[in-house]
Amino acid sequence: MKKDIHPDYREVVFLDAAANFSFLSRSTVKTTGTIKWQDGKEYPLYRLDISSASHPFFTGKMKLLDATGQIERFRKKFAKFQKPAAETAKPEEKK
Repeated sequence: MKKDIHPDYREVVFLDAAANFSFLSRSTVKTTGTIKWQDGKEYPLYRLDISSASHPFFTGKMKLLDATGQIERFRKKFAKFQKPAAETAKPEEKK
């Protein structure tokens, strides 16, 4: 590896304050704060907006959309712009 061209790859604590969840991993992310971890050492701190502890998909609180209802509302709304079936049908190939 060439010297002085690679970012600093080090251990970093990622903190999701919304869920009170943190984990220690390795990263090149730039940080300004530090935090004392469970092992007694001080590590750079990176604050997360969302993590697996607070994301609705992983917590099971995800709202399912009524896709069928949305599709039907769309078709009803734009039905007046739809071409008749005879015009949109593909012409048969001649042999």
